[in-house]
Amino acid sequence: MLQESVFRTANLSAGDRFEAWSQRLGHTHAPMRLTSDRTADYRGHQRLIGLGDVTVWPATFDPLAFHRTPKLVRQSDPEVYHLSLLLRGEGAASWGRQQAAYGINDFHTNSSSRSYDIVTGSEPVTILGVEIPRALVALPERRADQVIGRRISGREGVGALLGQFLVQLASDTSSYQPSDAPRLGTVVADLVTAVFAHAVDADPLLPPETHGRTLTLRIKAFIHRHLGDHELTPAGIAAAHHISRSYLYRLFQAEGVTVASYIRDQRLRSAHRDLIDPALRAMPVHAVAARWGFPRPAEFTRAFRTAYGLPPSELRRQAVSEHRRAQAADRGLSAE
Repeated sequence: MLQESVFRTANLSAGDRFEAWSQRLGHTHAPMRLTSDRTADYRGHQRLIGLGDVTVWPATFDPLAFHRTPKLVRQSDPEVYHLSLLLRGEGAASWGRQQAAYGINDFHTNSSSRSYDIVTGSEPVTILGVEIPRALVALPERRADQVIGRRISGREGVGALLGQFLVQLASDTSSYQPSDAPRLGTVVADLVTAVFAHAVDADPLLPPETHGRTLTLRIKAFIHRHLGDHELTPAGIAAAHHISRSYLYRLFQAEGVTVASYIRDQRLRSAHRDLIDPALRAMPVHAVAARWGFPRPAEFTRAFRTAYGLPPSELRRQAVSEHRRAQAADRGLSAE
């Protein structure tokens, strides 16, 4: 599991909550002056997920205004860029005469080196925040700074790729090892660089390795969307991304896998998830296999046994038994 820290104002007395929240966000990004009309009983919840030099922080909090003044910038500047993907609520920001408003699935961007004022709407907001050192964004500083203040869509293009990666990462960190953290931080840095480059039309300035990693992530997202397609092939994937099959193979060689093995592993993982899902226990095993691109049951059973050490029917039997035991235990607790 990745290293995380969790902070909830609900764990504190009402009178201490807002001050503690202000200090928490000041340490997360940079010193700021925060104001709110809910200071008497402020509600905020934040997770900090460390990815080497990059930090991802999902948070939900009551209405809030952020003020980073020129004096605060002079006093302390960690030289980081900040991005927030807005998942619930609304917000607006201003940098002198420059202003921007943000809706659901928009990215807000700012820099600890600039003063700003940010205000959220009248209801609680949920965001996915990213803190990334300016040095990790592989663009000339002058070009990267042009992005600050722009509203970037997280619904399409490279912005959607970054948004989907962050949402998936934050949804469950238990499947990762601590040693994965710096590698995942590199992925976030590459995606942020690609988002910034796209925003200023600076793709030619991207280092070749950043292009490759970003393209690989885009291809993986395409594969996930088409796992159920029996006709998903390297040739089709290469054509969909306007690259040669040989270049596609090189991209995955850099990941230590082949294209075919990656598709197979993702299909097996998806089938495994369905087989242990109580809500899908009425679906025949062969239907689960077909759903994830295995039209021949015998081939699926062999591949599944090789990957997980038991046939799919046995995994389902064990999952059903465990679910029934858990239900019985819950009923026993309810009866006490």
